[in-house]
Amino acid sequence: MKTPYYLCEEKLLEKNLKLLDYVQQKSGAKIILALKGFAMHSTFPLVSKYLKGCTSSGLHEAKLAYEEFKKYNEKAEVHTYSPAYSEDDIKEIAKISDHIVFNSPSQLFKYVRLVKDINKNVSLSIRINPEVSASPKDIYNPCGLYSRLGTTLENFNEDVLEHIDGLNFHALCEQDVDALEEVLEAFEKNFSKYFKGLKYINFGGGHHITKKGYDVEKLIRIIKTFREKYDVEVYLEPGEAVGWEVGYLVSTVLDTFNNGMDVAILDTSAEAHMPDTLAMPYRAEVRGAGIAGEKKYTYRFGGNTCLAGDIMGDYSFDEPLKVGDKVVFEDQIHYTFVKNTTFNGIKLPSLVLKKLDGTVELVKEFGYEDYRDRLS
Repeated sequence: MKTPYYLCEEKLLEKNLKLLDYVQQKSGAKIILALKGFAMHSTFPLVSKYLKGCTSSGLHEAKLAYEEFKKYNEKAEVHTYSPAYSEDDIKEIAKISDHIVFNSPSQLFKYVRLVKDINKNVSLSIRINPEVSASPKDIYNPCGLYSRLGTTLENFNEDVLEHIDGLNFHALCEQDVDALEEVLEAFEKNFSKYFKGLKYINFGGGHHITKKGYDVEKLIRIIKTFREKYDVEVYLEPGEAVGWEVGYLVSTVLDTFNNGMDVAILDTSAEAHMPDTLAMPYRAEVRGAGIAGEKKYTYRFGGNTCLAGDIMGDYSFDEPLKVGDKVVFEDQIHYTFVKNTTFNGIKLPSLVLKKLDGTVELVKEFGYEDYRDRLS
């Protein structure tokens, strides 16, 4: 298999899906896939067996959910949210969505009649900013100062209640159930007076349910208590938790040299192929490697672009690296290929699927045309 490529293992993916389905069965919640974090639609035949649909962040993700997810589960729900909609987009979104989430009362009032004229059965909701979050970084904090995401209590307009079936909040990022409990307390305190007559509350994403150590049973108790207390359906929309530790990115060493320390240039890129490692930032684990100095030979891994900061980090090995050696970055399925760019014209990594039966399938290979055709 030519590098670079992402490889997703269906066996590991199904393990996550079974845990998420366990939460559904025990709590009564509906869990839908957040396409912004995981959108490998070649896995949808498997994912659709367990999850109730998809949540999308605009028209194109909504179309992917409608065209690719619903073909395997016609009962699957398509939820769509955007900080703001253009009129052209909302017309298409209304045709294919089961739920539309508006970011503000003004957006809802602008489009409610148009949407209902197109699809009288579509369910509408407002995204709430609970103004409480334990998000680890400001870039991922939807409740940060001057946030553009969601409606605060001060800006909530009670006139929306005659048009909506639910409320949504999303305030978590790779967090445990204690963080949800903190957010939920603030959300209930400020907005529970509006719950009467609503059909559902959406707890958003960022729930790190499939990470080792997450208190799944506590999550189930919280959901069950909430549902019974307010007589509403509850939705969760994880993305990362679906793709957590289900695969990796494989690259090849193209060159090594010493410039005060040993450097290895790979045929992949942190900037173009692993953007969250720079944005979060976090250190991607490399198979068989240790931290700098832990093992005999330490290298700084650099991407194959002209960006000076295209650096994966410093890793050590028992043996010196050679040109042609393979380097495997672990857990690089979520929030990677969905964010890829062709910066510098660098080749996009191929998408590879290891099926439940152990066979390996090259799902998609990218080339020059993918770079050329997105430009003008």
